Amino acid sequence: MVYDRYGPPAVLRLDELPVPVPGAGQVLVKVAATSVNLSDWECLRGTPLYARVGGLRAPARRILGSDIAGWVEAVGPDVTRFRPGDQVYGDNLQAKGGFAEYATAPESALAVKPAALTFAQASAIPQAGAIAWQGIAGAAAGRRVLINGAGGGSGSFAIPLAKRLGAHVTGVDNAGKLDFMRSLGADEVLDYRRTDFTRAGPYDLILDLVAHRSVFAYRRALAPGGRYRCVGGSVSTLLRVLTAGTVAGLLTGRRLGVLAVQEGPQHFGPVAGLCAGGELDIHIDRTFPLEQVPEALARVGEGRALGKVIVQAS
Repeated sequence: MVYDRYGPPAVLRLDELPVPVPGAGQVLVKVAATSVNLSDWECLRGTPLYARVGGLRAPARRILGSDIAGWVEAVGPDVTRFRPGDQVYGDNLQAKGGFAEYATAPESALAVKPAALTFAQASAIPQAGAIAWQGIAGAAAGRRVLINGAGGGSGSFAIPLAKRLGAHVTGVDNAGKLDFMRSLGADEVLDYRRTDFTRAGPYDLILDLVAHRSVFAYRRALAPGGRYRCVGGSVSTLLRVLTAGTVAGLLTGRRLGVLAVQEGPQHFGPVAGLCAGGELDIHIDRTFPLEQVPEALARVGEGRALGKVIVQAS
């Protein structure tokens, strides 16, 4: 499923391309499943502006999809950890290419798929799991945690992870996701269209997956010594958090910043381990065939998905 210009899902089209050849340090994966992330939606539309890194006028990568799971088809020179037939999964964020039958990925981006997980389940974890795992660091018993955008893929991991640590969790999303957030374990749920969470609280930790508010509103919602982390959002909001947010936080004993998500198996592996051991559930909203990638992307981008959306290539 390729695209040659930024725009709505309608710019996507099916095409026949040569099977990619793995280069040095790369693995060719026969894709079984690829999960949809908000980053795919952003790169499709070319907004926020950081989604155009490497391709200001046209996409640098013609095939979206980073969280892949499948079988090793072939390996390039210098690959030592995998061989053909191995079942693998990982976050191929730099190269993408997951919405296809075959994709190449750096050896370092992949891990052996846990036997207890299906390909669809494994593909749901890497990006969303890493964001959730790192984003709720600091949650603990007696601490109040708020997760904005909690009804989507990352939130479906973040809520139960924070609850495992004993935190009191408030989930924020649209009205159609309130019951879903409760089912994940949220103690309180808020419809962002009706309630301004920055006037609630105060909270010891805020994980903001859809940052669009002012720095001063976020600061207002934090308890003294509290921490605000955002992942994604508008460029203007991110810049304000990095600049004015840092200053405002220092002056008031609060910490406001952008979560620089670390990638790789060592960062999504802990979440996968909990899932494989039956200690954490994977919530798959819907599964689409490859030819319905436009519909899958729209479901995530328009905020309708309850948890993760999966595309199955084979």
